[in-house]
Order: sequence, then structure tokens, then C-alpha cells
Amino acid sequence: MMAHRVPVRFEGDGSGVEELSWGQRELWEAMRRQFTWMPMGFALPVPPGTTVDDAVAQLRFMMGRYQSMRTRVRRDPDGHDRQVVAASGEIGLEVVDADPGEDPAAVAEAVRQRFCDADHDFARDWPVRMAVVRHHGVPTHQVVILCHLVTDGFGALVIMREIEDRDLVHGRVPVPPVTALEPMAQARWEASPAGQREHAAVLRRWEGVLRDIPARRFPGPADPREPRHWQARLDSPATLLAVRAIRARTTVDTSSILLALFVVSWARVTGVDPVVTRVVANNRFRRGLAETVSPVTHTGLCVIPLGDTTFDEALSAVHRRTVAAYRYAYYDPRELDKLVARVAAERGEQLDLSCFFNDRRLVTRDLTEAPPPSDPAEVTAALGRSRLRWHRQDKPVERLFATINDEPDTLDYELFADTHHIAPADLESCLRGMEALAVRAAFDPSVRVLEKVAT
Repeated sequence: MMAHRVPVRFEGDGSGVEELSWGQRELWEAMRRQFTWMPMGFALPVPPGTTVDDAVAQLRFMMGRYQSMRTRVRRDPDGHDRQVVAASGEIGLEVVDADPGEDPAAVAEAVRQRFCDADHDFARDWPVRMAVVRHHGVPTHQVVILCHLVTDGFGALVIMREIEDRDLVHGRVPVPPVTALEPMAQARWEASPAGQREHAAVLRRWEGVLRDIPARRFPGPADPREPRHWQARLDSPATLLAVRAIRARTTVDTSSILLALFVVSWARVTGVDPVVTRVVANNRFRRGLAETVSPVTHTGLCVIPLGDTTFDEALSAVHRRTVAAYRYAYYDPRELDKLVARVAAERGEQLDLSCFFNDRRLVTRDLTEAPPPSDPAEVTAALGRSRLRWHRQDKPVERLFATINDEPDTLDYELFADTHHIAPADLESCLRGMEALAVRAAFDPSVRVLEKVAT
């Protein structure tokens, strides 16, 4: 395997220095807590006929069109971290030639892993790493890695869609101007009187919730492990079929269904009601943000009392409360941290808000909305195809982070937890409980969610 770099010059509209936007700040603080630059991307086959020139044109388009791709971060003498957007520059496209006997897909995956593992200098490095893998001189795969600080999954979809819609090499399809707020404009609006009024309303809402919720989320360090951070991941084809059936029966969106399954299963494991979780909102329903490439995700605080209800009743409550939580999920994370600390001091107890839920499916949501199974036996038969996997690491994560991942032909749940607060057995019980509840609720609207919980 051999590699060389092709220099790619670029230029684009907009440059300057601004405060980090709220979305950037949210990720910046998470990166510091978790000791990672949160690389995100892929290694995928390219269409037949793709050339290195095509990849050069794609990289130049990305860098020139989106201010996010030209953004770096600097630490100023006053201690502030600020975004710096360049008007022009040069970036390298790596061209990797696989040896004749090598599998180009394996080479591409190795490049992807190398890109992710390499350190990132926020002040000097561009937030894009791209490579083309060739086999016998013909491009077969492309690797693209983006720093999460400058985009998120939904922003990456905007980029991919615009690239697919245009002939970047020959310029036959005109490129319309960017209309979404870009990161510098977002930061300016957030600091404006209008932005500050909206922010004050969000913090008032959070304060009211913070004063009422139970302080604790987790039972305690019943089974601490080393390394302490564990991931349990369950692939469940049965849950995919069950969610289709629940969706058809209730007409509630599948993200709410999956959150309800998590909330109920976690309450059964911990015996705590109400369940309090922070739901990730992409915020692109807000004015000016629908097509933004910038990261604008925050979390809304969702409080879900369960009591002696059916699953359908719990699902209805989850849907209503999640919509309300999304409305108040756009804020300066530094000010929110100050608010949480103040309310905790006034209550005389620490407030644990480290339970998160993120449905990050981007391309497979329609799979859960496909025609539902008509026979309950089809759903229960699929239980035998479930697969549970474990991963352990020393890098810190939140105390509990529940994620729904993109996977075809299955429902892919992931629970990442700090075992000094949550036992591994509880992670598995929660995942298995979500699956069992989904299968039962698929055709039975009267199933009760809790037998007994502590309040």
C-alpha cells in the first residue's frame, strides 16, 4: 500500500472571528469531558467511473461552499475559545493505492480508522479528512471524516445531498446561494437581544423542571468495573418488526416509540418513577436552521411519569413531553451549567442529569415505517436472531447514553454507561427489557408498563 497527497486549493464566501455558537459550544465541552475530537464519517465504495478529479472537485466544493468546513478554533488571551473562519486555503486529498493482493474495502477501513485515531489540532487542522483508495489504479472507495465540532449527522446529509445534485467537475448544474444560517451568523444572532430573550425563556423553563425532579437517576455503584466505561449493543430484528406494528396501530412516530421502550424498561430496572432523560434535538425545525450544515443539536429535559399505565398511555405521554422538551432545547450550555449548579445549591443536593437518549438514525427511519407484520408469530420468531455485543474502554462517557443507530434489517440499540454508577447487568436487563416490551406491545395495547416502582 502506498499513499500520496494531492493539494486542493479552495476559497469561499465569509470569513472572520466569532464566539463559538451554542451548538459548537455544546460539542466543545463534550469533547473536553470525553477526551476526543469526535470524528464522524465513512469508508464506502464509489460509483463505477469515479476519478481522483471527481474527489478533488468534491473536496473543493465542500471547503468553499460551507463556512463550517473552513472553521478552526483558537484560544485568545482573554481565555475565550473562538471560531475562526478562513476565506481560502489549501487542504490535502490522500490517494491510497492498495497493493494488488489487498482487499480495497479493508484498506479503506484501515484509512478510516487511521484518520479517526490521529490527533486533531483545532487551531491548525482543517476539520475535514478525505482519501480515495485505488485498486489497480482505479478508484474503488472513498473515506471522509469530519470533526463533529463543525457539523452533525443531519448537517452531513445536507452536504451529501448537495454533492449528489451537482456535476462538480464540469459545473453543469448551478449552485444556489447558501440560505441557512452559518456558524458565525448563528453566534451573532444568539448574542442579539432577540436571541437572549429566547434564551431567557428556555432557562426559565429548565429552572422550573429542575426544582421539581428527583435528584438521582441511578441506583449507585453496585458492580464497578475496570475499565469503567462499558457499551452494550443489541441488534434486534424482532424489535424492528414490533415497532412497525406499534407504529401502524398508534400512528405515533417511531422515535417516540423507541424512547418509550427505553423509558419503561429503564424504570423497570431501576424502580424509579418518573424517568428523567435528556433527549437530543437536532433543532432544524427552527427558523433559518432547516438546511444548516453547522451543529445545532442540544438536549431537552424530558420528565416522564409512568405510574400504573398501559404502554399506549405511556407512549402518548412520551410523545407529548418530548415535543415540549424539543421546544426548549436551544441554549448556551455554559449558562445552563450555571443554572443547574445554582438550583442544586439552593436544593442542597446535587442534580444528576446524565441520562441521555439519541435517535441518530439518518437513513433507515423509513424501515420502521414499512408495512407491519400481520402475524404475532413472525415477531416472536425473530427473537432468536437477536445479538448482544459488549465493548469496554477507559475514555469517559456520560453516566448513561442510549442511542438508536442506523442499521438495515434490525433495530440497533446501544447503551453506553459508567459502571461506577450503573452495573453491566442493568445495561443488559434494560436492552432485553426493551425488546421484550416491544414484542408484547406490538399487538396488545393493554400491556401494563410497571408492576412496582419507587418514587
